[in-house]
Amino acid sequence: MKENALLELKDVAKSFTSADGVPRLVLEGVDFSLAEGEIVSLLGKSGSGKSTLLRIIAGLIAPDAGTASYRGRAIHGPAPGIAMVFQSFALFPWLTVRQNVELGLEAQGMPEAARQVRADAMLDLMRLSGFGGALPRELSGGMRQRVGIARALVTNPDVLLMDEAFSALDVMTGETLRDEILDLWVSKQIPTKGILIVSHNIEEAVMMADRIVILASDPGRIRSEISIGLPRPRIAESHEVRVLVDEVYGLMTMRAVPAGTVEAAPVRQIDYRLPHAGVSRIEGVLDLLADAPFNGRADLPRLSEETGLPDAELFPACEALGLLGLAHLEQGDIGLTPLGQRYAQADHALRQEIFGQQLLTHVPIASSIRARLENEASGTLPQQPFLALMEENLGLPEARRALEIAIEWGRYGEAYEYDFHTGRLKLPDQEEE
Repeated sequence: MKENALLELKDVAKSFTSADGVPRLVLEGVDFSLAEGEIVSLLGKSGSGKSTLLRIIAGLIAPDAGTASYRGRAIHGPAPGIAMVFQSFALFPWLTVRQNVELGLEAQGMPEAARQVRADAMLDLMRLSGFGGALPRELSGGMRQRVGIARALVTNPDVLLMDEAFSALDVMTGETLRDEILDLWVSKQIPTKGILIVSHNIEEAVMMADRIVILASDPGRIRSEISIGLPRPRIAESHEVRVLVDEVYGLMTMRAVPAGTVEAAPVRQIDYRLPHAGVSRIEGVLDLLADAPFNGRADLPRLSEETGLPDAELFPACEALGLLGLAHLEQGDIGLTPLGQRYAQADHALRQEIFGQQLLTHVPIASSIRARLENEASGTLPQQPFLALMEENLGLPEARRALEIAIEWGRYGEAYEYDFHTGRLKLPDQEEE
């Protein structure tokens, strides 16, 4: 056990079983610790297992291998010193605000009178005085999340876990609540000794954390760590913060892009987790990037500001542009390739032609669909075999999302068509018998 460590994970692994009984590795070989007095932010793309890791620490699920411990003791179920704030607020709608906040105290066996005093004090700290008797439906999203945070803090936890706690809020509300939590932390108005945050927001991570941990995907494992020595409060527009934001963007966009045609492509290439980006989003980012003031090249943080897209939506679009050979990502910057420049100036028909060519060249599941359709006498096939192929390594929910993207991209690029009612793929202009 490391000195002053509140949490420690050693060689943690976790798998989930897909619908066909095949296990899918979500986390592998994760070593992690949270020290007293430290705020750590976990970043990672879809499939990196961030939320799974948080639930292992919270004692909601157990690891398949390795150990997870709190203050030197193995975590077996929820620990009294660990509390969690959820993205979805997770309030009971039939309970009042005060009753929701009291739940953890009630579970600990605290008498009712003492619960009410403690809950009211926490509601006052979270600027919810006067709302103790209200129902959650009477509150705004920001106020409901304040209730969720009050419920977590009222038990005086050593460790506070925050799972995308601000992502469901509008930007201004999220930033305000984030700053208030930091103020409570710095001023020691809360007894919490360590905070672990799962986030998609890079600037949020830089503004809050003492250390940022970046997870790789499929399976999730720690890829990079950045220590942040900047004093608080931090100024979002300061040079030091912008340099760190750029550095994290660069690390987050580092990825080897699979390529090749499917006839020679092994299954491991067909299980690629396609970016969750529709064609309109991809083209919207490309068009913005091609125009002034960017003129084909942009700093990703600035592009995020111009598009108004959160990182969780911008990254997939940029990754798709890179995957299709229309842009290249390097050290937190994105630039259009010559083909991307040509695409930006093309009419709709030429765009579809380029998109289809690049899709069949660089996306194995798409070229697999096209190749098998061409080898099928009827020119049609059900989608199920392709879904099963991707499900082997991605799991059913992610495989469905990836196949939906592949179908949308293929239809736009006129590589194949899809009949929603029958669930069948077919060659363009191919009529089923």
